[in-house]
Amino acid sequence: QVQLVESGGGLVQPGGSLRLSCAASGSIRSIWTMGWYRQAPGKQRELVASMPSGGSAAYADSVKGRFSISRDNAKNAVDLEMNSLRPEDTAVYYCNAIIKAMPTLRFEEYWGQGTQVTVSS
Repeated sequence: QVQLVESGGGLVQPGGSLRLSCAASGSIRSIWTMGWYRQAPGKQRELVASMPSGGSAAYADSVKGRFSISRDNAKNAVDLEMNSLRPEDTAVYYCNAIIKAMPTLRFEEYWGQGTQVTVSS
């Protein structure tokens, strides 16, 4: 069974920085895309950043120039470096990945449990 485990959320002041980390574990054979979504209260879940295997990162317009996504393929991990944080970045952040794993050996979508990021003075 595949699991995505996130860490690194918390409370930060406006203008501050946080780094989120996510590691995938289980009988993984291949990972296509890893990324981060977020969901603020009363809003739909939205894509923050994603990175396909061997490809270029994509970012939501609202975070371009402030957030940076990186992958460590050897560790099946993805990080999100968040700088110049704003109150509107407050949300639960979810790790997301498209993974081929035993026993199905089909690419399927997986989600982490979510980590709270609160930007407030």
